[in-house]
Amino acid sequence: MYFRQLLNDTTACASYLLGCKSRGQFAVVDPHVDLVDDYMALAEAQGVPIAAVLETHVQADHVSGLPALVERTGATAYLPAGAGVDFDHHPLADGETVEIGDTKLQAIATPGHAGAHHAYLVTDRARADDPWMLLSGDALLVGDAGRPDLHAHGDQTVEQMARQLYHSLTERLLTLPDHLLVYPAHYSGSVCGRGLSGHPASTIGFERRHNKALQFDSEQAFGDAIVQDIPPTPAQQQRIVAANRTGSGDVQKRAQT
Repeated sequence: MYFRQLLNDTTACASYLLGCKSRGQFAVVDPHVDLVDDYMALAEAQGVPIAAVLETHVQADHVSGLPALVERTGATAYLPAGAGVDFDHHPLADGETVEIGDTKLQAIATPGHAGAHHAYLVTDRARADDPWMLLSGDALLVGDAGRPDLHAHGDQTVEQMARQLYHSLTERLLTLPDHLLVYPAHYSGSVCGRGLSGHPASTIGFERRHNKALQFDSEQAFGDAIVQDIPPTPAQQQRIVAANRTGSGDVQKRAQT
């Protein structure tokens, strides 16, 4: 399996290019609009087309590169079912898989940071039938959990989102094996968490033992703590979310200014 983590230090966002060279298919997960040329260049250097572009959720802190990648490659767009976007895509259900050659990505519904949020469990079947890593989006971060307020609206209060996140972490992600690698969507410097590590990768076991956000034994205690000391909301949040929901290039460009 080919795997590359790409970091954008301006927004402290991590994104991923991965897939199967032997069967000639790559996927990009949580693409950043500023790195579209980089994904393309990496894929072209390997002589492998980008066949799928996935989001863990509708981003609120940066403009997505998904529409540009789909336009340039003809790849299929995948988002969690219920994401509420206004462009063609395949809505992924909980447990559904995307096959990228010998690489398999399985969606795990992990609401809480956003109402429609997936982590992706990655298996390299050229090596084993067991999962190797988790692309955790904004649910589980290195040193923290995702903030629950950015996508709270209407019937979904911040407190309700925090409770959802607690159950996503304890009942979905922390039931995974300790040895699984964890690759999140953000690292230190991001407004999507507090006290994040500058090292943008971890394991389930290390986070289970040392992540302060995972040490609470009730949803109430977790909810009370996760809403404390939340960073300021991202600049241009509403415009960024609008751009990412419409997938409009013109709207995307305006959202960055």
